[in-house]
Amino acid sequence: MKLSPHALELAQTLVRMNTVSDQSNLELIHFIRDHLARLGVKSRLTFNADKTKANLFATLGEGKSAGVILSGHTDTVPWDGQDWSMDPLSALVKDDRLYGRGSADMKAFIGIAVSHAEQFLNSNAPFAIHLAFSYEEEIGCFGVKELIADLRDANIKPLACIVGEPTSMVPAIAHKGVYRYKCCVRGKEAHSSLTPHSVNAIEMAARVVGRVRDMAEDFEKNEPRFEGFDVPFSTTSVGQFHGGIADNVVPRDAEFRYEFRDLPTANAAQMQSEVVAYAKSLEPRMKQVAPAAGFSFETICEIPSFLGSKDDPVTRLAQTLSGEKSTTLVAFGTEAGLFKNAGISTVVCGPGSIQQAHQPDEYVSLEQLGRCEAFMQGLARTTAIG
Repeated sequence: MKLSPHALELAQTLVRMNTVSDQSNLELIHFIRDHLARLGVKSRLTFNADKTKANLFATLGEGKSAGVILSGHTDTVPWDGQDWSMDPLSALVKDDRLYGRGSADMKAFIGIAVSHAEQFLNSNAPFAIHLAFSYEEEIGCFGVKELIADLRDANIKPLACIVGEPTSMVPAIAHKGVYRYKCCVRGKEAHSSLTPHSVNAIEMAARVVGRVRDMAEDFEKNEPRFEGFDVPFSTTSVGQFHGGIADNVVPRDAEFRYEFRDLPTANAAQMQSEVVAYAKSLEPRMKQVAPAAGFSFETICEIPSFLGSKDDPVTRLAQTLSGEKSTTLVAFGTEAGLFKNAGISTVVCGPGSIQQAHQPDEYVSLEQLGRCEAFMQGLARTTAIG
């Protein structure tokens, strides 16, 4: 399946734009908006608070019945400190691969979808094709939440959604959730020779860290397995810990960050409630020494798990278009759970492998992009979903 020059050119153009999550994505969004406008298509933009980033939603086939969303995120992870053999924004084509940050995750999918806008407009399909491109997926799926809220407020009710994350074009019907939190501990400082007059924030934090570790071991030992995942049970881990100013000062402050990756059959809210309840149980003794002592928690991100079905019409559609008879599960988080929770039947299917995403010399093969283009061409010819 040979990739067309037009589709490759659009994918390269998007890869060359710096849309690391801490940068603006407006260059890319405006480029797609203007490209669609030349075809007579209007785009809905929803912005972040300071108007430096935007989501784009566009309907190809206005007036048709509720359609299929092609969904992708426009932001990428950074490349600082990585050993690249080329400019990460070069979009170099070499050895039948497209290289560059975001090539696999997931600008090539977006570029190929946009390159087929005219075909979607001229399609005889009885349903519309919606393009939904978001910001800040890589740091917490923040943009798509605004996009979905806008669709709800506008009473736009898509029938199905295909999230084009890299699955090697094998439809994925489930992934774990990603829930991250920060715990801040306030104690009371003192000279280390006077520990009874202090509340050691590090030691109190360590007790809660220990409880998080106990939960991880309990998941591994006792949680019912969800076969198909590399790790078929929920996990939790502590990723950062900070506290203290000197060896001979009992620390007043400490903080740590931790995450849950919950199975689609698990309850992440209950997991977090258990951590908070344990921390609160430690506070009475802390407050006896220092009334202001205690714990506070901050949510960093909450990305819900996703559970579709091999029997969903959108899954069968993705299998037909990709030529894949099987389905898969993926270990990484996506926006699929948010679309599913909004009542939109969803599947994850896109070109490339997650093993190349976020890596130095990130790439996607032209063979995978050719398969993705065939997928889009088939979608334009589709007469029914499922």
